[in-house]
Amino acid sequence: MAASTSDNYKVPSTSKISVDKLLRVGYYELEKTIGKGNFAVVKLASNIVTKSKVAIKIIDKTCLNREYLTKTFREISILKSLRHPHITRLYEVMQSETMIYLVTEYASNGEIFDHLAENGPMKELEAARVFTQLVSAVQYCHSMGVVHRDLKAENVLLDKDMNIKLADFGFSNRYEEGSPLTTWCGSPPYAAPEVFQGLEYDGPKADIWSLGVVLYALVCGALPFNGDTLLELKGRVVTGKFRIPYFMSRDCEHLLRNMLVVEPDRRYTLKQIIKHRWLSDWAAELNDISDSIGGCSSGTNAAAYTQQAESNSLVQGDTNISIHPHGSVAVANLDTEIMRNMLQLPGLTADMIAESVHNQRFDNIYAIYNLLADKLQQKRREHHRMQHQAVYSRI
Repeated sequence: MAASTSDNYKVPSTSKISVDKLLRVGYYELEKTIGKGNFAVVKLASNIVTKSKVAIKIIDKTCLNREYLTKTFREISILKSLRHPHITRLYEVMQSETMIYLVTEYASNGEIFDHLAENGPMKELEAARVFTQLVSAVQYCHSMGVVHRDLKAENVLLDKDMNIKLADFGFSNRYEEGSPLTTWCGSPPYAAPEVFQGLEYDGPKADIWSLGVVLYALVCGALPFNGDTLLELKGRVVTGKFRIPYFMSRDCEHLLRNMLVVEPDRRYTLKQIIKHRWLSDWAAELNDISDSIGGCSSGTNAAAYTQQAESNSLVQGDTNISIHPHGSVAVANLDTEIMRNMLQLPGLTADMIAESVHNQRFDNIYAIYNLLADKLQQKRREHHRMQHQAVYSRI
């Protein structure tokens, strides 16, 4: 099957086609529905080349007014700019006259909200691990000039290894330090007091309040602020009073009380949160995350994971095709194992792959390359883990 241009696949062009009846979009076979919203449906899907599971958000443009359409394209632009191990990855964007298809990373263990509802609150050690990953993701967003503005347990997903993936950037926006935001958005139980009061607000500081609410939910299995009506909820949020359960440690309480502070300027910063003693056991993980960001800041850096040769094919078939020396620096910077596998696909050349990946086209070629990069990274991690286990077993 050719994978050379976006013209090689057809994207349904009419919203009259029921999404439930769609069996295939581009290079993806659609499976069950895993999420629904007012104007969008999220389907589980498989890439027919890599066999990777992905989530495809299908948005009906005909249902969106200009404001929502602008918000959707802003979300796409922001997702394209982010690359972090704990943020859901955008692989491909397809668009027809009436529909938009966003192909994203699939987190198989679902929302952390559902996990808490089914299993109750987390032990503090596990909550600290998960929260460290979330803080790292939010810190990265802020460093990229992006505020999430809808941090909540429903938007924190769990992958197959129970690591978190921050999702749903529908309310996210770009910001400049010192420039306040004014739009009321997000989920009321997680909204900061200044947002609830309709005041101008500092985006990162509002995110930190929401992080505090998420932390409380992780440890307590409930929300710190609630009410039978929106007015009652607002009254409790703006006073900032919440109950600390008897089982919460003093260190966790100390962190929470410094995040859920009504006055934004008195709230902990992300740097203070990261250095807090409650997260001290996970300082090494934060360093590992920072290192991995340096190695995956763009689709061109897959080779940075490791240069170890792999003998097994990642695409169905043999791997007898060798990559010859090429004058292009762009091609040389790509992972040779992934290139070897992709060049088995009809119609692809090394230059076409390099152009798509380096220019971040978010087309089918870019998606295949990065889905294979993810599989290869996972394979190498497992190989590394097995080597360590073998060493320890001999000690």
